[in-house]
Amino acid sequence: MRTTINLPDDLLTRLKTLAAESGTTVTALIQDALREALARRRRPPRARRVELTTFGTDGFQPGVDLDDSAALLDLTEPPGVSARR
Repeated sequence: MRTTINLPDDLLTRLKTLAAESGTTVTALIQDALREALARRRRPPRARRVELTTFGTDGFQPGVDLDDSAALLDLTEPPGVSARR
């Protein structure tokens, strides 16, 4: 599709110089720049940090790995009962 854009003279001069040095066209450089700008907008935002609520003043138990669900299950079962099946 053909369209018209208005660019400041100094920007167009720099763009033409870059195109000549790169062996490409002004159109290709503009297309690449627009694709890159649009791709950055589509990236999902970073996940927010999750704050885990603890009760009491002791916080987490030492040595507890929150990424090990089997170990967490073992810690929540009463003594003498095997949580693993």
